[in-house]
Amino acid sequence: MAYAEYQVQAARQFVERLRQFETGMLITHGPNGKLHGRPMAVAEVEPLESEHLGCYLWFLTGLETPKMDEIRLNQEVLVAFQNRQEEFLTLSGQAEIIQDADRINAFWLDEFRAWFPLGKTDPNLALIRVRLDQGQLWEQPSCHQETINF
Repeated sequence: MAYAEYQVQAARQFVERLRQFETGMLITHGPNGKLHGRPMAVAEVEPLESEHLGCYLWFLTGLETPKMDEIRLNQEVLVAFQNRQEEFLTLSGQAEIIQDADRINAFWLDEFRAWFPLGKTDPNLALIRVRLDQGQLWEQPSCHQETINF
């Protein structure tokens, strides 16, 4: 699919803004249909190849957690962010569970040891990759809002 230059630029700017956020609330659908959120440290923001808009958002997680069960049942997720500059960002997309030792090694930060004391070789360690469908950004105090469809 060919995109207009303004769409490509808007998507690239959105991805660059996303890189400013370190922690987001990952919201999944629980087995009872209720929404369930939890804070997650962003491991990586990976832009898609040039012919596509958007990016992948990566998180490290344990395989045996309720969020993984919820993603297995329903891959549709929302990630919400807020920073100190009064900017708010929401992202919707499709999550998938990835087990890739090379990526875990590349994304690993020593701070993750708080959750994974065995380190990056922990057999319970996995990745969540979210392919973004849509993003929204709000800026205060102007209340400017923009939506990007990927």
